[in-house]
Amino acid sequence: MIAGLVLAAGAGRRFGDEPKQLAELDGRPLLQHAVDAAVAADALGRVVVVLGARAEQITDAVDFGRAEPVVCEDWDDGQAASLRCGLRALPEAERVVVTLGDQPWVGTEAIMRLAREPAGTRAAYDGVPGHPVVLGGALAAAALELEGDEGARGLLRDARTVECGDVADSRDVDTVGDLKEMPT
Repeated sequence: MIAGLVLAAGAGRRFGDEPKQLAELDGRPLLQHAVDAAVAADALGRVVVVLGARAEQITDAVDFGRAEPVVCEDWDDGQAASLRCGLRALPEAERVVVTLGDQPWVGTEAIMRLAREPAGTRAAYDGVPGHPVVLGGALAAAALELEGDEGARGLLRDARTVECGDVADSRDVDTVGDLKEMPT
């Protein structure tokens, strides 16, 4: 089974006082874009969304559809904690396509493109590596041992890349300024 994993547990401290996952973009919460893209990817048997900071508020405001929200209690330990939490929620997955909740224009087409790829593959945008990434097997096991805020970046340093710049925009939202610069 191929699964989807949306990481959205961080506090988004650079964004300000309001949870960035709920900031409005095109009339919907920012996180809704990432959730909708993953849910629409029919190659994904299951979709898990990892929440942490303000999880209850986010759960009340986002329509998860068939996606399963999972709360990472140690979310403040960094992205590796969120990744571990999500992978543990998907023990039956052969491969996991990982996306980020603050990349609203990484859509279903990019997810589907990566879902066809083996573990150890990541998207690239004009040659620059990014998300989605595909984890599985030994790579997923190694990700379960990660600590801190780097996530799987180090594990995927020499990963095979698949160009997705023709179907997606990898810009992420870290600040209110980033949100204002997002195309609509």
